[in-house]
Amino acid sequence: MPSRPTSNLAAGEQIEPVVEKLELRIHGDKSLPTLIYLPGLHGDWTLVGSFRSALRGRVRFVEVTYPRTLTWSLEDYAAGVETALAEQAIHRGWLLGESFSSQVVWPILARGRFQVEGVVLVGGFVRHPVRWVVPLAERLFGTIPLPWLRRGLSGYARLARFRFRHSPETLAGISEFIARWTEPHRQAATHRLRLIAQNDPSPLARRVKLPVYAFTGAIDPIVPWYQVRRWLRRNCPGLREYKVIWTADHNVLSTAPQAAAEQVVRWISGPPNPQPGAA
Repeated sequence: MPSRPTSNLAAGEQIEPVVEKLELRIHGDKSLPTLIYLPGLHGDWTLVGSFRSALRGRVRFVEVTYPRTLTWSLEDYAAGVETALAEQAIHRGWLLGESFSSQVVWPILARGRFQVEGVVLVGGFVRHPVRWVVPLAERLFGTIPLPWLRRGLSGYARLARFRFRHSPETLAGISEFIARWTEPHRQAATHRLRLIAQNDPSPLARRVKLPVYAFTGAIDPIVPWYQVRRWLRRNCPGLREYKVIWTADHNVLSTAPQAAAEQVVRWISGPPNPQPGAA
């Protein structure tokens, strides 16, 4: 079992109980193509509001929020997604794996329990291309005092509120995003960084034949997209297209929601894959 990250609680502050249950929200009619959003390191749907709005009426959009668990493996994440979808009678669809969740996509493909029609990676990767960065980020993220982290996030929020002042969905999501950053949330994110550092799904990615698409923002200090694109083009037989949105950053679904939505709709509206599966 993974060790619990070091706590930086203030005196008297309580750790909230962690419930290991995954949550879903479903938007749109079941007659539409199903697109399942698996979130980035933050683990929830708080930053996807403007992208959801841009997709309205064109897909059935399923949003996932992960539990703030310190024990789940990537296999557990995959199983949790499959179970939650099955409980809602969702048995097939497209996976939209954002950043961290690109690591959850691969075990879902390997397990073969959910009928994946195609994959879209958003700021995603196979194995992180700069191996030393993730363990360093894990150590920093796990030890930085939570008030410092929240101040940094608040600064980001002030910029985002100006940038997205005409998008009420995004503004509401940003407020919820900041509110969620408690000690358990930070510890869960630190645990996810550890999972990324330990994971190498390259053998599976080399066998994938179903449609794989990927896009990213050009301004991305977190995942060097040019290295990811090169690897996928050379090694992943399922890769159909890799798109760079030059006006966006790593959080491309929020910083270029309309362009991202148009790209995703174009991809999933193409000819159906005749043989869904990982290999």
